Amino acid sequence: MVRFYDKAQIDKNNMMFTAKQLRILLVPVIIEQLLNSFMGMADTMMVSQVGSAAISAVSLVDSINVLVIQVFSALATGGTIICSQYLGRRDEKDSNEAARQVALTVAVISTVIAICCILFRRPLLQLTFGEVERDVMENSVVYFLITAISFPFIALFSAGSAFFRAGGESKFPMRISVISNGLNIAGNAVLIFVFHMGVAGAALSTLFSRMFCAFVVFYYLRKPKQPIVLDHYLSIRPNFSLIGKILAVGIPSGIENGMFQFGKLAIQSSVSTLGTTAIAAQAMTIILENLNGMGGIGVGIALMTVVGQCIGAGRKEEARYYVVKLTLYGEIITICACLFVLAITKPVTFLAAMEPKSAAMCFQMVVAITIVKPFVWTLGFIPAYGMRAAGDVRFSMIYASLTMWLCRVVLCVYLIRFQGFGPMAVWIGMFGDWTVRAIGFTWRFFSGRWLKKQVI
Repeated sequence: MVRFYDKAQIDKNNMMFTAKQLRILLVPVIIEQLLNSFMGMADTMMVSQVGSAAISAVSLVDSINVLVIQVFSALATGGTIICSQYLGRRDEKDSNEAARQVALTVAVISTVIAICCILFRRPLLQLTFGEVERDVMENSVVYFLITAISFPFIALFSAGSAFFRAGGESKFPMRISVISNGLNIAGNAVLIFVFHMGVAGAALSTLFSRMFCAFVVFYYLRKPKQPIVLDHYLSIRPNFSLIGKILAVGIPSGIENGMFQFGKLAIQSSVSTLGTTAIAAQAMTIILENLNGMGGIGVGIALMTVVGQCIGAGRKEEARYYVVKLTLYGEIITICACLFVLAITKPVTFLAAMEPKSAAMCFQMVVAITIVKPFVWTLGFIPAYGMRAAGDVRFSMIYASLTMWLCRVVLCVYLIRFQGFGPMAVWIGMFGDWTVRAIGFTWRFFSGRWLKKQVI
């Protein structure tokens, strides 16, 4: 019989997290992720009113931006895991010191990356996407310049939000994110439709909303009476031993995320050869697919805090229990989200004023995603969050990178460049990747090897 966890080693009356505590942690994270995706969709719909060249430019640049942001997210993940494990041990002093080092590391790395992207934005775009239509390239250069300035702010907000979640507080980051997204949408409306600033308006709105997030979250991290408190920011000095522990978790996660996004860029480079119509269809499909996966990702993010604290407290069987329990939650949420997104696809493409051919391509791809995703995506992604929280980051890095490149990228590029497939090739490759990931991470969970890692 397959053993999910050992019931005899779990005291149901003395769990790390009660059902109420799980809801308090899970619901705000899920809502935040869903709202972020909704706002991204609204953002794209507004930009699409400017024309296909504008939405194509935003889509291409965001492929790079997401890569960079995933690196920041990985560093924040390293900090979250270490902070959560210290909090599981009831060691708030070391948890706070770890948070200070994460903040310093993220600030330095994000600033360096931002400067490089600003200085070399045009060569980077040309190297990544090759020869694209002139209007698309000029819009891309403008959008990349302004969004690159926002990198340090989004990096610090990611880290600050992670500190709150590590302590079990997920409502506050959700509130800040909701306000920020509202400001972003309002800014888009004014700058795009009133001042007719096009992609520059969309980028400026993003910059201002990210600045708001970073300033607010770090202001409130100074408040006492919470598990993680950060103050006297200018007095933070590098603790290289602790930074090493953070990077030991963050770097493999960063490489995994980076390989994931590099693979997407390789795919996007092939999609960019299909013309503006296909690029626009793919851009909207990506947003809709992100929307139907955000609830599950929210479950995974919360799972990191839960498993991290269980591991820190030495409750390994409880960690297994929560991985199973929250993966089930994630599956239910993913099924509901896929059906909802399918129902809104045609209205969204209509409101976005997409060209009929682009809209038809988009709907066809969403139908395929709705059929396949519930069967394999959840097992391929959510348990991995819990295993990373236990410190099992190297397996995830190697295995996920291999499935990404060998299944998703190779198959997609082959189908587009050699078999004449349209943008559906992207999703055929994606389905293969999800399936192989699900098999590998399920095996890893049942092997129990992920519980033998040590972070602190």
